[in-house]
Amino acid sequence: MTVTVSGGEGNAAVAQKLESQGVVANAGRFLDVYDERAEGQFIQPGTFELEEEMSSESAVDALLGTGGAAQHYVAVDQGLRMDETFQRLAEATGIELSEFESFEDDPGAFGIPDEFPTLEGYLHPGEYRFPTDATAEDVLREMTQRTKDDLDSLGITDDEEIFHAVTVGSILEFEATPSDYAAVAGAIDNRIENPQGETQGFLQSDATVAYGLGEKTYQITSEQKADTSNRYNTFAIKGLPVGPIGSPDKTALEAAAEPDSNDYYFWVTVNLDTGETKFARTYQEHQQNVAEYDQWCSDNPGKCI
Repeated sequence: MTVTVSGGEGNAAVAQKLESQGVVANAGRFLDVYDERAEGQFIQPGTFELEEEMSSESAVDALLGTGGAAQHYVAVDQGLRMDETFQRLAEATGIELSEFESFEDDPGAFGIPDEFPTLEGYLHPGEYRFPTDATAEDVLREMTQRTKDDLDSLGITDDEEIFHAVTVGSILEFEATPSDYAAVAGAIDNRIENPQGETQGFLQSDATVAYGLGEKTYQITSEQKADTSNRYNTFAIKGLPVGPIGSPDKTALEAAAEPDSNDYYFWVTVNLDTGETKFARTYQEHQQNVAEYDQWCSDNPGKCI
């Protein structure tokens, strides 16, 4: 049978799951064996092929990847872009980079809605163990399935709602800290839903522009902000960008789907060390917050790149 361990699921919860599904007879015994062999490590997220009525020792070996077929371990960090993720996967699995890239523009092959131009947004961050004979398609299918599972668990099933949640969620991860996700999501919705407002329907996100440029910087020039050939330029093109700028985790997806109801239109992180973010209703108020950010950058040379 297939057993999935989700990110953040504790060892005790996994043990109870294995007992309830008949994999092991006793959750307590399984935990004792795991603690002996795993040297204090948490059970890592992943999908595992297990059997009914396994011994605790065999189940532990399977979860640790020591008792069955050889596996490749891959850690996909939050905030990686698609090209960075492909590179990480190729290095960890030995599969040619070109094989991952061949699926880049074919999200439909994985049941992803037509609104998405690429696989960006669906390459779920987390830790994985893949069989050594897994193909690039196998690897990408497991990763995209995790994102689908997150969306399903949050009740996000309509294609347009999915695109909105994944795209906004990806922006949140670059524009805010988790504690501010819902507030920033509310401000984003205010901007795109009120084209007659002060921001005239423009999102004006440096992070989206940088993605379209293939760079990682928040120092965007006036010329770059005016460039309509960049399809991710939310200074020049109203509404959301053409697609996500990363692959969000469940926390970001939830905030995007259930944003705070507020009257903010502006936000800026004024301290890059702490992630402190300040919000404003008007451009004039926002400029005061921007001045605070500029002062922080002046006091911390080299940190505002």
